[in-house]
Amino acid sequence: MARKTTHKIQLMKEKGQKIVMLTAYDAPTAKILSECGVDIILVGDSVGNSLLGYESTIPVTLDDVIHHCAAVKRGGPKSLIVGDMPFMSYKVSIEQALENCGRMLQEGGAEAVKIEGAGRVLPTVEAIVDAGIPVMGHIGLTPQSIFELGGYRVQGRTADKAEVLVEQAKQLESAGAFSLVIELVPTETAKLITEAVNIPTIGIGAGPHCDGQVLVLWDMLGLFEEFKPKFVKKYADIRSVIVNAVREYSDDVRQGKFPDADHSFEMSEEESGRLYGRIKPNDN
Repeated sequence: MARKTTHKIQLMKEKGQKIVMLTAYDAPTAKILSECGVDIILVGDSVGNSLLGYESTIPVTLDDVIHHCAAVKRGGPKSLIVGDMPFMSYKVSIEQALENCGRMLQEGGAEAVKIEGAGRVLPTVEAIVDAGIPVMGHIGLTPQSIFELGGYRVQGRTADKAEVLVEQAKQLESAGAFSLVIELVPTETAKLITEAVNIPTIGIGAGPHCDGQVLVLWDMLGLFEEFKPKFVKKYADIRSVIVNAVREYSDDVRQGKFPDADHSFEMSEEESGRLYGRIKPNDN
């Protein structure tokens, strides 16, 4: 796969080619996703739920995302790497946003950043783009605003609220965003948004009419039993594979079956004889 860029991602919409996006947080996974032809790797603040044990994305810090983004970069993927700007890393001031987004590229190796929301962040998006940093927008359910939204709820379910989301999408496009994540909205709303803008839309729980789709890799691999949202299709049951493997390993160790001769190293007979000629086994 040729290296993906923001420009190539935009061309995919023009050509009617669906965009594939998944999350990754480490080098080996990033390498696998790239080999499978994934167009965009999102180093999401979902790392908080997936790897760090948090109940939401709110506790995730900029340093957390930069750390995992740098690991993804070291995997050498040809996918476009997008670093997710975590809670309050870009809303204090435009100066703060520019500094932190710059760190995401310089220290994390990201090639673009993702920013949640519209409205008051629009001048910030414009300033970041003016500084030469590509921005992916994010509307609909914005997880960093779950306390304001009252939880994880479908957004844009009425004509009036759908209209607001369409307007937000247009504003983000005008501010210079190169693409847009649409999360947890009705199919009809996502279709209207996708038709209203010239930049690619990437859906998560937003139906089939977006220009692309994204899922959290840990969700689609079935690594969580307690998290089963309607929009996630489980493509594998990796948790069961891990559980079975760990149980088999534990049994082998306890029964003295592992390590066996195939998984151990031995001296030559000559060296073994010399060794035991010098050191007598403890008879006790």
